[in-house]
Amino acid sequence: MGALAEYLPIVVMAGLATLFAGASIFVASKVGPRRPNPSKSAAYESGITPIQTPSSERFSVKFYLVAMLFIIFDIELVFFYPWAVIFRELKLFGLIEMGVFVALLFVAYFYIIRSGALDWGEKGRRIPRPVRGLVSDRAALHSPGEDGQDTPAGPEPRIEAVR
Repeated sequence: MGALAEYLPIVVMAGLATLFAGASIFVASKVGPRRPNPSKSAAYESGITPIQTPSSERFSVKFYLVAMLFIIFDIELVFFYPWAVIFRELKLFGLIEMGVFVALLFVAYFYIIRSGALDWGEKGRRIPRPVRGLVSDRAALHSPGEDGQDTPAGPEPRIEAVR
């Protein structure tokens, strides 16, 4: 009975957590307001009204690659914590082993970048770099005033080269 007594606080805490969760759901279902309407019953998808059924369109492969990237780096953190706790005991062996682990993670990271999982825009689209002293679209700096005349929208922005 001595070894099982050590687990008693954990069992009690798990029981109390389960009891609290069940009681919260039960009380919310009995006390909470119920005012259904068509907009509450409609499917919600990021504020956009769905126009197709979910089964008619397949997800892009990029979605799965980003999910894989998240899982890879999320699991990486799970392994870093215990390694950091016993880092001094592992000495050089632990450092080399973690270096190999991180190198393998970077291989996966570069694979995902190279496959285009993080490029969500049009293929081949480049963002132009600003050039010092050159404003390409002066019309963007002016907006029509109340009288219909172009008036400056504010002070002319200072554009510097990003290099």
